[in-house]
Amino acid sequence: MSVPCCMIVEDQALIGMSLEAYLEDAGFAIAGPFLTCADALQWLEHNTPQVAVLDMSLRDGTALPIAHALKERNTPFAVYSGLPFTAGLPAELQGVPWLEKPVPREELTQVITRLGRPTS
Repeated sequence: MSVPCCMIVEDQALIGMSLEAYLEDAGFAIAGPFLTCADALQWLEHNTPQVAVLDMSLRDGTALPIAHALKERNTPFAVYSGLPFTAGLPAELQGVPWLEKPVPREELTQVITRLGRPTS
């Protein structure tokens, strides 16, 4: 059985490294952390993760194009953002788990593990 791949999109290096460590400990192979939307989209041109964690505010804009690309592939993802959840989110973010920074490590890994579990 292969190890599921989790894509991390986070523009703050220390947070990205922490996410990487948490999710590797939870049994995921990691793609990223990607600091920009452009880098993440470039990786997605040739790869598809099983699950992803997206910070919404990146160095080069929002992560909405990444969310759109993941939705098109039916790849589950969670938002991990310093921004609070608000009603009226764009379609790409409807029904997506929203984790407001900081979130306990256990909660983050539980959400990503649940999302990354293959459905049978």
